[in-house]
Amino acid sequence: MAFSANVLARSRSVIRLDSPFIRSHSSRLACNSRGTSVPLRRRMIAAAAAAAAAVNVVVDVERPEEVSALDSGWTEFARRVSGEWDGYGADFTTDGGPIELPESVVPEAYREWEVKVFDWQTQCPTLAQTEEPTLFYKSIKLLPTVGCEADAATQYSIDERHIGGLNNKVSTFAYHSTGSYAATWPVEDNTGYKLLELEHCLVDPRNHESRVRLTQVVRVEGTTMTLQNIKVLCEQWYGPFRNGDQLGGCAIRDSGFASTEALKVSEVVGVWEGPTSVASFQNPHTTILQELVGHKLRKSQRDQDGLVPLPRHLWCSFKENEAGEICGEVGWLLDRGQALCSRFVFSVEGSLKEIAITREALVSE
Repeated sequence: MAFSANVLARSRSVIRLDSPFIRSHSSRLACNSRGTSVPLRRRMIAAAAAAAAAVNVVVDVERPEEVSALDSGWTEFARRVSGEWDGYGADFTTDGGPIELPESVVPEAYREWEVKVFDWQTQCPTLAQTEEPTLFYKSIKLLPTVGCEADAATQYSIDERHIGGLNNKVSTFAYHSTGSYAATWPVEDNTGYKLLELEHCLVDPRNHESRVRLTQVVRVEGTTMTLQNIKVLCEQWYGPFRNGDQLGGCAIRDSGFASTEALKVSEVVGVWEGPTSVASFQNPHTTILQELVGHKLRKSQRDQDGLVPLPRHLWCSFKENEAGEICGEVGWLLDRGQALCSRFVFSVEGSLKEIAITREALVSE
């Protein structure tokens, strides 16, 4: 017995640039938010304090009477993004095919039954601070099990990420008050090639306790950028930050998705339009931490060229537009004719121009 995804073949996207992509950034971060904090809900205060006490984790929670009435995009973002996000994750090829888990981690029972396993059960404890804008999260992969076994929370790997502060590793980071964000991460693989991860995190506007994180892994060779593979995580919020100290197993309100049916390309082809929030990085003196702001109406034409369909009504693309700019896009079809998109736009010289998130509606097919 085997499971496979319904995918549409696509060719690998290779893009030439006129100059090297990665440019240096100052290690010192500044945030252009307009204030410092907003009131937290009383139930969140109590829950966060209890959780911190249970695992000896210090979580700064201000009393309502001590909080400034000034609204802050970062503070609202921090409130929404912090917590325990659990779910499932899988890796995909550049044409949308699911990648099997290493045989060494697959339970023997599955191998005997010839069951292919594509999904990791995952945890993502996340904590954002407001005094000095910083964000910390851990992407944890748990070993697959047969049924709800006691070792369902056995960790296979942990990938820690730091935004801001002394441990900062991010090149650029754009955030939205809804909890959505986008980030660029320079990494090195075992072959010595430079890799750039374009991480898109989109929060469901209908349910702020549901989100997807899709990462486009791009290999950089001199002036050439090549889409290497795609990582997808579908997550739900399970409570205040506990630094991963909770069991998943059968408590997870979701299931693996990698081998389920992929999006139909015809559902996202056409002319789309909607309000867009933008973070600009064109100014060389711009801080690497930027808020996604504005609601400017933007129209876009989407065709099937280079579009990679994925399960859970997701898609992505990585290609040049008509102006010669390089676009790394991720989309989530929320309903028929309704979508949420995240987009990185790079200039023809290869420098990051802007990051944008758009709530789109289909205008014409």
